[in-house]
Amino acid sequence: MKKLFLLAAIAVFGITGLNAQGQFNGGVNVGLITGDFSDFYSFNITVDASYLWEVSDQIQAGVATGFSQSFGKDTDFGDAEDAQFLPLAAAGRFNVSDEFTLGVDLGYAVGINDGNDGGFYYAPRVQYAVSESLDVVLAYRGVSIDAGPVTVGFNTITAGVEFGL
Repeated sequence: MKKLFLLAAIAVFGITGLNAQGQFNGGVNVGLITGDFSDFYSFNITVDASYLWEVSDQIQAGVATGFSQSFGKDTDFGDAEDAQFLPLAAAGRFNVSDEFTLGVDLGYAVGINDGNDGGFYYAPRVQYAVSESLDVVLAYRGVSIDAGPVTVGFNTITAGVEFGL
């Protein structure tokens, strides 16, 4: 399943290179772990990349990927290993005004580290345009992980910047 998602992402990004009508964006974010894993992980660094096409004056749609690194804490149960995810997602953005944009990324986050199978990925976001090519981004990023009889959430709240390239 992971290989299928990775192959699909490579195909989508390969096709986007043929069409120069879109906008490529890159971003860097830092965040805090919330929810089920907050006792085991201290903070998060995420690097994002997206390619968006203009659907209308207010709506963009496209694909998104990146790399997420969450750093483990020293706990009573021992040291938690760092957790890494590679999200592969569809992306949508809605321009509320010239400065504010609401968006969401939906897809699958591939688990990179040992014992991490990944899960459903969702990332609602709010962006504020500082300039034509620089946005400040606040996002809630979640990965729903199937943990046997229950599903747990690996969730982060991040803040960062996004550059239009």
